[in-house]
Amino acid sequence: MSNIRLFFKDTLSLNLVSNLDKSQSRYISKVMRINTGQSFSLFNQSGEWEANVDNINKGIVEFSIVKKLRSSKIEKEVWLAFTPIKLNYLNIMIQKATELGVSRFIPILTERTVVRKLNENRINKIITEASEQSNRLKVPNLEKLTNLDSFLKSNQNTNIIFGDLNTDNKKLDLKNKNPLCILIGPEGDFSIKERENILKLKNIIPIKISNNILRSETAAISIISIISFNLLS
Repeated sequence: MSNIRLFFKDTLSLNLVSNLDKSQSRYISKVMRINTGQSFSLFNQSGEWEANVDNINKGIVEFSIVKKLRSSKIEKEVWLAFTPIKLNYLNIMIQKATELGVSRFIPILTERTVVRKLNENRINKIITEASEQSNRLKVPNLEKLTNLDSFLKSNQNTNIIFGDLNTDNKKLDLKNKNPLCILIGPEGDFSIKERENILKLKNIIPIKISNNILRSETAAISIISIISFNLLS
């Protein structure tokens, strides 16, 4: 079985006959050199399936589903609420967070947010490619950009892990907490007033992960790694 995995947004089922879009067809036929009669895998939230290349017509790959490889499982919900940062660092953060199991990305604007727009198409492409590479079935959702006040109002009862350099807490108890939302500040950190509002939340868990001041993407990846390790233990 080929280790080539592609996300397929439409319904997958045994004996389904369909075709890939232009971009995926080019990747399969031109980049990976998969020919008629060879196989690859397609996945989405329904599971992962083995697909056979039936024909390549005018550059479009036509396939049929021949076998179900695995079913989807209920996963722990881990969200990342983050402020937009410079492009290269943002790309790394999104890619690694996807690989580590984040299921939902929530971009937020704060007083000190420098980058105030997002290229949603580009971010979704990174999310999809990272999901394909990391053997995931569920492709994380990217929420619409919102401001911090709106985020706090709509997450009054959410279990939020708050990366806070000013706290003395260095321990996490994740039992019976689902979903978990990681909250990471901008490059200049949250303002004093914003931090006060965050700490008023009912289920907030401030945590200090380093004595050093970390970049936003480093802090995010570090906390996600800690949580992933705890959830596997």
